[in-house]
Amino acid sequence: MILCCGEALIDMIPSVNEKGQPSFTPYAGGAVFNTAIALGRLRARTGFLSGISSDLFGSLLRDTLARSNVDSSMAIISDRPTTLAFVQLTNGHASYIFYDENTAGRLLDPANLPELPDGTLALYFGGISLIGEPGSEFYAALALRESPDRVIMLDPNIRAGFIKDERAYRARLDRIIAHADIVKVSDEDLNWIIPGMLSLDDKVSKICAMGPSLVILTKGGAGVAAAAQGRSMVSVMARRVEVVDTVGAGDTFNAGVLSKLSELRLLTKEALKQISDEHIRMALEQGVRVAAITVSRSGANPPWAEELAAADALSDQRSERSDSATTSATPQTKE
Repeated sequence: MILCCGEALIDMIPSVNEKGQPSFTPYAGGAVFNTAIALGRLRARTGFLSGISSDLFGSLLRDTLARSNVDSSMAIISDRPTTLAFVQLTNGHASYIFYDENTAGRLLDPANLPELPDGTLALYFGGISLIGEPGSEFYAALALRESPDRVIMLDPNIRAGFIKDERAYRARLDRIIAHADIVKVSDEDLNWIIPGMLSLDDKVSKICAMGPSLVILTKGGAGVAAAAQGRSMVSVMARRVEVVDTVGAGDTFNAGVLSKLSELRLLTKEALKQISDEHIRMALEQGVRVAAITVSRSGANPPWAEELAAADALSDQRSERSDSATTSATPQTKE
C-alpha cells in the first residue's frame, strides 16, 4: 500500500451561480489528498492519513476518498473544523488563500504517531501540511520514524506566502529530504529551497547529495527531468494539450510516478538505489500522461485507469496513422 500523509481540505473554487453572480463552489482537495485520489483511480492500493473533521466538509472528504478506492481508516477524526482554501484563477493558473488555524488537519500530536498496517510499502508527504505546527512536526516525525524500512517520497509544493516561520520550515524540509528516497520539486520550489545563481541541474545535484536516491524536477510546459545519485538527468517532454487550469497537476503527476514504480515493483529502498534510466523514464512518462489529462479539465479531477488506457490507445492510433502517412509519402529506393 502507498500511504499518503498530509492535508485534506476544501477548495473553494470560483464559479457563477444561476443568477449570474460570482460565488464559490466547495470541492474536496489538498495536495496530498489529490495524490491519494489519483493513485486510487489508477488502481494502486492506497491509504490516506490525515486529521479529518467530523463536520459536513469532513464527510465530503471521506466520501470522496471512498469513491476513488482510497482507504481512509487511518484518518484521525476530530470535531475541529476543516481547512478551507479559497482559489483564485488567473489565466488558468491557481493561487490560494488558506484558512487553517485550529483545524482538524493542523492539530495533530507528534507524540502520538499511529502504527502503520502491514503491507505499507511507501509513504508520501508534502504540501501545506509540512508548514503549520504541530501537524507539520507530526508528519516529519512519522517520515523519520518510517524511513529506515519504507520508501519515503516528498513533494514540498511550497506556498511561500503561507510560511510564518521560514527558519523552522527550512530545517524541517532538510530533515525530511535527508531521509527521503524520492524528492519531487518544481523549478519554483527548487529555486526557493536553494536560492542563488546556480543552474537548475546543479541545484538538483545538491538535493541528490543530501540523500535521496531520485530527484524529480518539473518545469511546466518544458517537461520533466530526474536524476539518480551520480548520474545524468533523464528528461521527458510535456504533452501538448489545451489547458483549462493547472489545479492538481503536480499532485496527479506524483501519483502517476508512484503508480508506475509500484507496477514495476520498484517501491523498495534498494530498488530505488539501483533504478535504471529506462525505468525512470517510464515513471516520468506516466506522470506526464496523467497530469496532461488533469490539466485538460476543470479542477483537481485526476483520470481513472480506464481513461488513461483509452487516451493511450487513441495516441497509439494517431501515431500509427502518422507513421503510415510518412511511409506512403517516402519514395522507394530501387535495387
